[in-house]
Amino acid sequence: MQDFKKKEEFNWYAAKLSLIILAVFALQNIFPFYTDNFALISSTFFQQPWSVLTYIFLHANLNHVFSNLFSLVLFGLILEKIVGSRNFLLVFFSSGIFAGIVSLFFYPSVIGASGAIFGIMGVLAVIRPKMVVFAFGIPIPMIVAVIIWAALDLGGVFYPSSIANIGHLAGLGAGIVVGFLIRPRYKVAEKKKEKIKLDEEYFREWEKKYMKH
Repeated sequence: MQDFKKKEEFNWYAAKLSLIILAVFALQNIFPFYTDNFALISSTFFQQPWSVLTYIFLHANLNHVFSNLFSLVLFGLILEKIVGSRNFLLVFFSSGIFAGIVSLFFYPSVIGASGAIFGIMGVLAVIRPKMVVFAFGIPIPMIVAVIIWAALDLGGVFYPSSIANIGHLAGLGAGIVVGFLIRPRYKVAEKKKEKIKLDEEYFREWEKKYMKH
């Protein structure tokens, strides 16, 4: 079983996954039946159990695929650099699968890598909360950006749209749990302020030198 004890070499898996997703999106447009066979559909899940994995690579339109790929490359490469390539893949797929399983109970069908990407962001929010990212048109700490994204998705739960908001939150939750599990190993060590010990002899020398009238 893969653990987080050893940081491995950087293999650009986040970028490679993005290229695979682009290739799959091209196949979706060439062969329309491709989406139906690999989407996560609640009514046919037990006949197509592989769909809990394959749905991650499917997307509805150009805006959907490019917005997800932008986030995957941006946050994925950062996380991969910190925890290593295999550990990054573990976060990506475990978050995506968990988001898919949860979504089965709320949506008739889902596609997209959003749940997996939210898992990545959840991990970063825990192990690099102060990292500044450019989101919503301004530079803000990672933890603040994730809180805003979570709030928007929570709002989407009560005001339903075409977005699987609960899936996003499930992926985020999975990432946060993983983040807390690995945080002791990957958190940034804060610099400790050096304490100056003022013993009696040092103080007397300082007084003789600077306190003369």
